Amino acid sequence: MADQGNEGLLSPFLRRERFKAAMPYLHGRILDVGSGSGALAEIVNERFYLGVEVDEISLIRARKDYPLHRFINTFPKVTEKFDTVVSLAVIEHVPDPVDFFKTLAQFLVISPKARIVITTPHPSVDWIHNMGGNLGIFSKHAHEEHQDLLDKVKISTAGECAGLVMVHYKRFLFGANQLAIFKVRLLR
Repeated sequence: MADQGNEGLLSPFLRRERFKAAMPYLHGRILDVGSGSGALAEIVNERFYLGVEVDEISLIRARKDYPLHRFINTFPKVTEKFDTVVSLAVIEHVPDPVDFFKTLAQFLVISPKARIVITTPHPSVDWIHNMGGNLGIFSKHAHEEHQDLLDKVKISTAGECAGLVMVHYKRFLFGANQLAIFKVRLLR
């Protein structure tokens, strides 16, 4: 596996755009799922940040580049809670988005302000992502590891099946990417 955020000519730009889209929704303690080489740590205070990354090479780089931040290779104990769980350009790599949402939700504090923030490419640009990966413009590994590109309906439905409610959705980067913000559905 590679640091997909740096692999490909435009990948660093795309990562910055994902950060820009997500930043207004990040608050409090942040759990960064799929943190890669830790680039989000650059804009989140180390006291409020925990990065989770399974790729050892990316994890080593994150720990080297952001020594004051905390990075781990597996989810923390479920007793550790966060105000925001962020997962940028990850959900398209998981085999079961509903399970993924359920996993993310278990780390949220019980608060009406707690949020899950995700980004994912829109399925309409899959062919561009494939071609760009083959040409070295985007990460070839990222495209090869895609399980499914979800549109708004699939993202919303997966969240709902996990007990979440989509509270905000937008497309960015000329519609090529999507941002979705979820909160836990309140029981009546």
